[in-house]
Amino acid sequence: MTTKSVLFNQEPHWIESHAGLRHHLPVGVQSWAYESGSLTQRLRGYYGPEVAVKVLLQCWKSPYLSEHRLLKIPKHEYVLTREVLLYVKGKHLILARTVIPYITVKTAKSNLSKLGSRPLGEIIFSYPKLERMAMELSLIALPTWKSSLLKQVPISEPIWGRRTVYSIANKQMLVSEFFLPEVLHEFNCQNAL
Repeated sequence: MTTKSVLFNQEPHWIESHAGLRHHLPVGVQSWAYESGSLTQRLRGYYGPEVAVKVLLQCWKSPYLSEHRLLKIPKHEYVLTREVLLYVKGKHLILARTVIPYITVKTAKSNLSKLGSRPLGEIIFSYPKLERMAMELSLIALPTWKSSLLKQVPISEPIWGRRTVYSIANKQMLVSEFFLPEVLHEFNCQNAL
């Protein structure tokens, strides 16, 4: 059996975002999870243009069951799966997983399948018909992460993440982002000033 992810041993448990949930999250997590714009643009606004992307995985795979459900695609359908690390000067900032059905890749005229080391946010936030359809949150425990990932990205505490269903011209994709301690620490220090 081929792995569905280089990030996870198993699919994280997600909960649907609702009005009261936001106020139960740590302040730094609230700020990142409910950011309405591009996280890459926000990172570059703080750290500068040196924010870079390391591609950990990019290939056509069968997604997790909940990803099939959210994207309303048949269980046998493969999707373009991309997992990356956003970092700057040795600081690990955000891990991300993107799941893109074939029809969405086709609608975007292959822009989404040929990203290379470009951040996804640079592309999708340039589309005039981009809509946010739904969002879920998760607190991911250490055993959920693959040990091979933990050798590259030191994670020693549970990590908050969000996953968002975006629509480009009525074609959907799923973007999951996980906020590493470095980015939350920087936010808390910035707000303390």
